Amino acid sequence: MKPEILLRADAFLAMLANERGVSPHTLRAYTREINRFAAYLITHNGQATNLGFIEHQQIRAYLGTLLSPAKGKPPLSKASTARALAAIRSWYKWLARMGHVEQNPARLVSTPKLPKHLPRVPTIEQMNRTANNLAPAESTTSTWPARDRVIFELLYGSGIRNAELCAINLPDIHWPGEAILVRGKGKKERFVPLGDAAAAAIRAYLPEREAKLAAAARSTPALLIGSRVKPGKTEIRLTTRTIARLVKQIAISHGLPAETHPHTLRHAFGTHMLEEGADLRAIQEMLGHERLSTTERYTQLTNTQVTRVYDRTHPRAR
Repeated sequence: MKPEILLRADAFLAMLANERGVSPHTLRAYTREINRFAAYLITHNGQATNLGFIEHQQIRAYLGTLLSPAKGKPPLSKASTARALAAIRSWYKWLARMGHVEQNPARLVSTPKLPKHLPRVPTIEQMNRTANNLAPAESTTSTWPARDRVIFELLYGSGIRNAELCAINLPDIHWPGEAILVRGKGKKERFVPLGDAAAAAIRAYLPEREAKLAAAARSTPALLIGSRVKPGKTEIRLTTRTIARLVKQIAISHGLPAETHPHTLRHAFGTHMLEEGADLRAIQEMLGHERLSTTERYTQLTNTQVTRVYDRTHPRAR
């Protein structure tokens, strides 16, 4: 019979998937963290572990094993340990709400202090040059240039997340309103602008998409599909992993940093909008940030860039 602690873990994870509608990436991360913590408790307390008897000292000791694991295992970074604690807090919050425990001991555990890393983004000139060189006829590294151009134009032109891009269906594109309906974290919906460049890229791509689907006798509402569409029931919607790989290929072939990923383009969207004078709250709305403090990171990034320009150019700064 499955231990009670694992049943509680399964119920929590099922709630995340069915009620909150978290992204597959988030669900995988929570599953990993909750199961790892449950395994730790079972190892130290036995299979009859009562979650209501766990105190914050034991949670703190568990985090210590992540930062300083047994010999032969690599330690987790402070950021990864903080994510593990966040998952445990969410689990205990749900346990308390369901009446399985009286309190949330994880609230008494301090989050590891994280270094403040501002995201590095390409310049406006670099992004424009890359986008202008993504003309399908000129691409030699892509298996489907028209589709990959859509990926780049939407990630940078609308600032959407990788998972949001994957989930876009054709009916979500509101051509008259020049907007796209996207579904963000927690199934929250918002409209993002559809710029002229992105619209042109989509229009050039759609006939090729239809031809591939027709050749394979397939149909799907998904905007972005794989380059090899085959008859049958195989999934043809692009995955976040494939999009990340394609973005990296685009970056390397067009002179952007090799560490460029879909979120880099989202950061570039926010940073460049702010540099060009956009209102911070408007950027918050377009990015789908719940808190303005999250969007304010772009202010710090821009200030850093201004300081760098000053140090490089002002005669009294040297």
